[in-house]
Amino acid sequence: MRRLGSPMHCAFGAAVLLAALSGPAHAADPASLVTALAKPGAAEEAKRLDELPPVSPPDRVQVDHSGRKEKGKASIYSHSFDGRTMANGKHYDPHADMAASKSLPLGTTAKVTNLENGKSTKVKVEDRGPFVKGRVVDLAPTAAAKLGLTKKAGLASVVVAPITVPQSNGDVKAGAGAAEIVGTKAAEDTSAASASNSR
Repeated sequence: MRRLGSPMHCAFGAAVLLAALSGPAHAADPASLVTALAKPGAAEEAKRLDELPPVSPPDRVQVDHSGRKEKGKASIYSHSFDGRTMANGKHYDPHADMAASKSLPLGTTAKVTNLENGKSTKVKVEDRGPFVKGRVVDLAPTAAAKLGLTKKAGLASVVVAPITVPQSNGDVKAGAGAAEIVGTKAAEDTSAASASNSR
């Protein structure tokens, strides 16, 4: 059995993370995803962050590079934002799997889980907001629909678990959401080792 966080385990976990985030909705730099999990201690740090209770969203923009989970209400972008320029300089696309956050660095990839129905989706933070107390993310309609959130329902209680978090020095850190990916690989390693030992 490989030790959690060993170079081989981290490299495989990074490959799994890369596969999980590939596709047009997650145009993050693949090299940074691999780098985030391949660093010594990255898997342990992601697991530690995942075990911490989620924090509440700040009331104003206050960027947090820690990779901790956040808990609060998710809302849906208004159609009045269609085509407007976001905080990252790109135009808002209601069909993208994107979100706005007051605290996660722009470029963060995160897993958002609806606590009311258990549905989850991955998003990329590309804008700032929502500027309403208690709200943790504003979701593009496409991402919101994957969580079962509709304009009629309006809001849903969610947990946002950062997977990759850009750092102020240009580096990328594995966040709490990466622990699930690394943990899945560890369980597979344990199962494979058990099967191999029983032969």
